[in-house]
Amino acid sequence: MVKESGRKLIAQNSKAKHDYFVIDAFECGLVLTGTEVKSLRAGRASLTDGFAMVRDGEIWLTGVHIPEYNQGSWTNHLPRRERKLLLHKTEIEKLIGKAKEGGTTLVPLSLYFKDGKVKVEIALAKGKKSHDKRSALMEKQAKREVDRAISQRGKSHKASARYED
Repeated sequence: MVKESGRKLIAQNSKAKHDYFVIDAFECGLVLTGTEVKSLRAGRASLTDGFAMVRDGEIWLTGVHIPEYNQGSWTNHLPRRERKLLLHKTEIEKLIGKAKEGGTTLVPLSLYFKDGKVKVEIALAKGKKSHDKRSALMEKQAKREVDRAISQRGKSHKASARYED
């Protein structure tokens, strides 16, 4: 059997960076069943409603939707069950300490295969206010317009150079 290498993205939480300021990010392993892994290999998952919480000194991923495996039988999994995250004890203690601060939460950013194993990137994040979201959107649009103007200027400069020859 050929061993996988590299990183293959399964799902990404695009709303997380829009709704939160990312303070710190961690790569975690996941405790999964066989049908969950097979469903993820088919590229099916959703992180939109997901979050992580601390319970009994462990970190649990909640609200992540991994659909049932089509060829699964009675051994199939529940799509929105809680899944335990695998982290080092020092990382867990660091996350527990920071998560107790007011206004912070643990949000999944992406779900991917790394060297054949399923990993999730969680972020310690602080919620954005609506005016923060608007200003971030305005900055993004301004940057896009500047980039567009620069590329247009480069194209027109090349076109005028052709006519001079």
